[in-house]
Amino acid sequence: MKNFKDMNLNSNIQSALDLAGYVKPTPIQMQAIPHLLEGRDLLGIAQTGTGKTAAFALPLLNRLAANKIKTKADRTRALILTPTRELASQIHNSIRTYGKAGGIYSSVVFGGVGIGKQVQAMANGVDILVATPGRLLDLMSNGHVRYDQLEVFILDEADRMLDMGFINDVKKIISYLPPIRQTLLFSATMPNDIARLAGTLLTNPVRVEVTPESSTVEKISQSIIHVIKERKIFVLEEVLQNKEIECALVFTRTKHGADKVVKHLQRIGILSAAIHGNKSQNAREKALLDFRKGVIRVLVATDIAARGIDVPGITHVINYNLPEEPESYVHRIGRTARAGKEGVAISFCADDEIKLLRQIEKVIGKKIPVI
Repeated sequence: MKNFKDMNLNSNIQSALDLAGYVKPTPIQMQAIPHLLEGRDLLGIAQTGTGKTAAFALPLLNRLAANKIKTKADRTRALILTPTRELASQIHNSIRTYGKAGGIYSSVVFGGVGIGKQVQAMANGVDILVATPGRLLDLMSNGHVRYDQLEVFILDEADRMLDMGFINDVKKIISYLPPIRQTLLFSATMPNDIARLAGTLLTNPVRVEVTPESSTVEKISQSIIHVIKERKIFVLEEVLQNKEIECALVFTRTKHGADKVVKHLQRIGILSAAIHGNKSQNAREKALLDFRKGVIRVLVATDIAARGIDVPGITHVINYNLPEEPESYVHRIGRTARAGKEGVAISFCADDEIKLLRQIEKVIGKKIPVI
C-alpha cells in the first residue's frame, strides 16, 4: 500500500487527508492500519515522530463512522489514554483534523484546568475521549465517565506512563473497562513491567515495530561538549550565539534548573521560555505556541517535553543536563530532524555525568563525537 487511497478508508476521512496533504503513509501506518481495520489488537513499538497518532486514529475514526450510534450521557465509544497534557491536546487536534467531516465527536480531559467544561462535554456523551490518567480518575469517581459503550481502548506512550509513576492509575482505569474491546498499546521501549502489562491487556495482538528499540534518527548530528558544571550556563550562552540555531529545545534535569536557565537567557537578550510540571496549563500552552510561531527562539524543558510535542522547525536539541535514563536521550534528541529534515543534538557533560554518557553510548550502540 503506497498511498492512503489504497487503504479504503471512509471517504470523509480520505478527503480530510487530501486536504491536509497526506499522500504516502509512514512505515508504522502501512503496517498497523490494515490490521486495525480488521479489528485486531496491536502492540506497537515506535518512537515519536513515526506517525503513530494517525496509525491508530485513522482506523478508529473509520470504525466509528462505519457504525454510527448514539453515545449516551457520560459515555464514550473509544478511550485514548496518554501521559501528558501536551500529548493529549495534540492527539485530540489530530483526531479533529482527520474526522471533522465525519460527524465524530471527541473531547480531551486533563488536569491543570477547570473541570466544569470537561464535565459538561461528557454530559452529552462523546465518540472519542482523549485523557490523562489523573483527571480521568477524578471524572470517573464522580460518575462522569462510564464505559458500558466502550469499543476501543488505546494506551499511548506506555513506557512514559511507567516513568512518570502513572502505571497504577492506568491499571485502575483498565479494571473498569469492558473485557470485549479492541485494544492497542504503543510504547517506544519495552521494559519488563510494560511487557507484562501488554501480556494481560492484549488478545492475540499483531506486533508492529518500525525501528529498533532506542535507535537514534540517522539525520541527527550528535556531539558532546565536556564542561565544568558551574560553567554550563556560559557555555550554553556561547553555543546559542551561533545564528544557525534558529529554534532550540534545551533539556534540564529539574524544574528549578529550567527556570534558572531561562532567567539567565532572558537577561542577556535571548528570547526563551520554560515548560515543566509546575507551570500552569495556560503558561505551558502559551510557551509552546510562542515557540512554534518563532516568537521565542529557545524553549527550556524538563523531560515532560521529551515526547509528544511535535514542533517541526526545531533545528537543535541541547542537553544542558544528561538524562538519568539513557533511553530518554533518544526521545529528547528525537524532537529534531522531524518530517525528513536534518537536525543537531549537542549534549553538555560534566565530570559527574560521565557515567550517564557511557550508559547512553551503550544504549545507542556508538560513541558520540566530542567537540
